[in-house]
Amino acid sequence: MLVMRLLLVLSALVIVLSAGMYLLTRKHTYLRFAWNVVRFVAILALVFGVLFLLERYVLIGWQILL
Repeated sequence: MLVMRLLLVLSALVIVLSAGMYLLTRKHTYLRFAWNVVRFVAILALVFGVLFLLERYVLIGWQILL
């Protein structure tokens, strides 16, 4: 969980900095980079959530059956 929090803080920092760089330079590459970071973090959060649910409910339920 600590790794996930660190990832969220660092990604928020990267997004804010790239948005600031876009406001200073008006280059769309910074906005594209920020959007790619948002997509990557969202996909990673979904994968992490699915793995968490899998561990929490499926694997524990499987141990009860055995």
